[in-house]
Amino acid sequence: MILARLAAQLAALTSWRRALAAILLGALAVLALPPFGLFPLLFVSLVGLLWMLDGLRGWRAAVALGWWFGLGFFVAGLYWISNALLVDAARFGWLVPFAVTGLSAYFALFPAAAVCLASFVRAGAMRIVALAAAWTLGEILRGMLLTGFPWNPLGSALAFHPAPMQGAALGGVYALSFAVVLIAGLPATLAGSNAGEGSRRARLWPGAVAVVLFAALFGGGALRLADAPVVQEPDALRLRIVQGAIPQAIKWQPDLVRQHFGLYLRLSQGLPGAPASDRAPVAVIWPETALPAVFDGNPELTRAIALAAPPGGIVVTGIVRREAAPAPGRRAAIWNSVLAVDSRGRVLGRYDKHHLVPFGEYVPFARFNPLPKLTEGRVDFSAGSGPATLNLPGLPGVSPLVCYEVIFPGAVVADQGARPGLLMNLTNDAWFGTATGPYQHLVAARFRAIEEGLPLVRAANTGISAVIDSHGRVRDSLALGVRGVIDAALPAPLAARTLFSRTGSIPVIAFCLLLLAVFLGFFRKSA
Repeated sequence: MILARLAAQLAALTSWRRALAAILLGALAVLALPPFGLFPLLFVSLVGLLWMLDGLRGWRAAVALGWWFGLGFFVAGLYWISNALLVDAARFGWLVPFAVTGLSAYFALFPAAAVCLASFVRAGAMRIVALAAAWTLGEILRGMLLTGFPWNPLGSALAFHPAPMQGAALGGVYALSFAVVLIAGLPATLAGSNAGEGSRRARLWPGAVAVVLFAALFGGGALRLADAPVVQEPDALRLRIVQGAIPQAIKWQPDLVRQHFGLYLRLSQGLPGAPASDRAPVAVIWPETALPAVFDGNPELTRAIALAAPPGGIVVTGIVRREAAPAPGRRAAIWNSVLAVDSRGRVLGRYDKHHLVPFGEYVPFARFNPLPKLTEGRVDFSAGSGPATLNLPGLPGVSPLVCYEVIFPGAVVADQGARPGLLMNLTNDAWFGTATGPYQHLVAARFRAIEEGLPLVRAANTGISAVIDSHGRVRDSLALGVRGVIDAALPAPLAARTLFSRTGSIPVIAFCLLLLAVFLGFFRKSA
């Protein structure tokens, strides 16, 4: 009775009250995501959305409802973007309200389209399945269009425990998004138009399906983890990850360059008083742009970096790389790069970031766009050629990922050549401050490890640095803002490739398209 009254009240909302309720429900859904992990709130959010959809007439009202819901979801989920603008508040602080709301307004178009498509399907369980399919396709498109930004897919709400995350090995995080929308949305059949005129059993069975689906995700994942206990491999390679915790506001100050470099050298020798390991690390790993310097092939810089290398080992660091000899009359190109340097100062491998951050590393449509680049320097970064595998001494094949390159499902390993044995994410999350961004970024890295069946090591300037095994479990980590090192063994990759690593998101896309075609063809609501 209470649910029926609440469903009727939500369906009856009009005008600004409906918009406000949709915004609040969208923002509430964010509390189910990292770092909060309050998964039950998704039931309130999505059921409320579906009950409001009950009272609408016409597709335009459905678009508006989905857009307001999406606006609340993305403003609450991406507010941390403002931290990057406030690093130099005098120059960029005025952009905060425009950047956060502007990006959110664009991203909200995808939930708007999903709700619109669902509105054409008769109310009930079929409408909820249609919403799950449309929402999932929207997430996939959001990760592709205009360079893509697949941040906070709803599947990441399952990161509150490693067990339900394991389904990503089959269909990736997008398949889990489909499951999450189903699980949280099916209880809407308890009341409102979704309940229809059926019997109590007819109203209850969709909720029972949601319980079974959640139990299958959790139980299946638990069984998978039971077959992969956390053990210390006796012959595992050891790595040292350095987290300098240098605030972004002082990172590039010229008078502090030597101080920052000295800090990384000291930390690379290990923490004083830390118990000595019986095996030295084969590699020291520094984060993205760890050194506030530009590398143009000068061997003096690589010899200085080599001072941090363990005996017979290497240093892998993020650094800005500049073209050594540009053509006459042309500015030298620059790249956000990864360098691997041995103890003699020789460059053993190099990778250039290929998925650049708009306005952070380049200005889109620069000839017509008055907005500036937000990072140091006026020259746009150049994009690398794409994912690559570095073959470095002492390590399995390494797939380097700089900053948010790790958030793209199915795009973290090169298509050609030998498959790597390790994902390595170098990032500078100082731009995110102490907000939710670093936690969400870490969860994205955990999903890539599960999807690919590969361990992932993560070096972040201010955190969260971590060693993640091929089941997405964090073996060791350094908290946000903590200065220190991680000395850890490198977990092993899976013996066999995951299904997702072979197929990517193609099966999920095909499945969702098929569902929408069937439901829009056979379960359209009457005029």
